[in-house]
Amino acid sequence: MIPVTKTYLPAIERYHEKVNEIWHSGILTNRGSLVVELEASLKKDLNQDHLLCTSNGTIPLQIALKLYGKEGEIITTPFSYVATTAAIQWEGCKPVFVDIERDYWTIDPQKIIKAITPKTTCILATHVFGNPCDIESIEKIAKDYNLRVIYDAAHCFGVNYNGKSIFSFGDISTCSFHATKIFHTAEGGAIFCNNPKDNDEVFGLHNFGHKGKLEYSGLGINAKMSELSAAMGLAVLPDMELIFNKRKKLVDKYKTHLSNLNCISFKTRPKTEINNSYFPLEFPNQAVREKVEKALNAENIIPRRYFFPSLNKLPYIKSEKMPISESLADRVLCLPLYHSLSDSEQMLVINIIKKTLS
Repeated sequence: MIPVTKTYLPAIERYHEKVNEIWHSGILTNRGSLVVELEASLKKDLNQDHLLCTSNGTIPLQIALKLYGKEGEIITTPFSYVATTAAIQWEGCKPVFVDIERDYWTIDPQKIIKAITPKTTCILATHVFGNPCDIESIEKIAKDYNLRVIYDAAHCFGVNYNGKSIFSFGDISTCSFHATKIFHTAEGGAIFCNNPKDNDEVFGLHNFGHKGKLEYSGLGINAKMSELSAAMGLAVLPDMELIFNKRKKLVDKYKTHLSNLNCISFKTRPKTEINNSYFPLEFPNQAVREKVEKALNAENIIPRRYFFPSLNKLPYIKSEKMPISESLADRVLCLPLYHSLSDSEQMLVINIIKKTLS
C-alpha cells in the first residue's frame, strides 16, 4: 500500500538515548527535563521567544480561544481541518465563516470586514497546507477593529514568511506535532505567543491554572507534553534539513510531471518559503477527482481529501453557503508525500494520474 503519508522514524538509537534519560530521571511528565530541552531547541531553531509544547495540536487552539474568545463570535475559515471549528464550538464561541481566496485557498480578508459585528472577539485563520494567509491585511483589520488574531498553523513547521518564522505573526499561533506532520513528537503540539503577558497566562492555562505548587492564577486544563513525546521530538529534530530536502525533491517531481495536466495546486503566497507539507491537486470537477481517486485506489494507493467537507456544512453548524470552499472541498485531493516514498512508488502515482487524465 502507498498511503498519503507515513510517520518519519528517526534512528532508533537516538530515541533510545533519550528514553534512557527518562529511565534515569524517573520523570515521565509534569514538564521534565526533555520537554524543557525540546522547547529550548525549538525556540532557537525557529527564532521564537515564547513557546510551550503541548499534549496535542488541538488543545493550543482551545487555550487560545479560552484566552481571547470570551464566548463571542470567531471569524474563521471553512477550508480547514475539523479541529479548527470544533475548538471554537468546544469553547462556547460561535464560528462565523467567511469564504476563501480563490488562488491561495486561505481566508479572504475583504470578507472578514463584512462579517465583523459587536460580538466579534477574534479572527481564527488557517495557513492552508502551510500556505500563509494574507497576514498584512488580516493584522490591519485586527488593529482597526480591536480584534485578536489566532493562526492555526498546524501544517507550518519550517514555513517562513517575509524572512521570519510563520509563528512570528498574530497574537497566538498554534502548531501540530502529530505523527503525520513534518516535525512530530508522536502526538503533540505547540502554542506560540507574541507577547510575554499572554505567554504567562497561557502557561497557567496549560497547567491546571497553577501558579507555583500551592497557588492558582485561574482556570486551567492539563495540556502538558509528556517526556516520551519530547524524546521523540528531540530524536526527530536533528533530521529536519534532510526531511525538508527530500520533500522538496518529491514535490518538484510531481510538479514537473503533472504541470501540463488539467489539474493545479494552490498559488504560493509571495515572500513565502514553503515547507512542502502536502501536495494537493485541484481537479476541474468532482467527477474527475473521483475518477483519479478510484484509479489510484485500484492500485492500493490511498490519497486523501483532507479538508472535506467544507466546515460550514458540518452537521452541528448553521452557516451560509461558502461557494469557493465548498467547490474546492469537492475537487481537491492530496497525493502521497513522505520521506520514504521511493522513486518507483512516486512514478506509479504519476503515471496512473497521467493515464486517467489522458
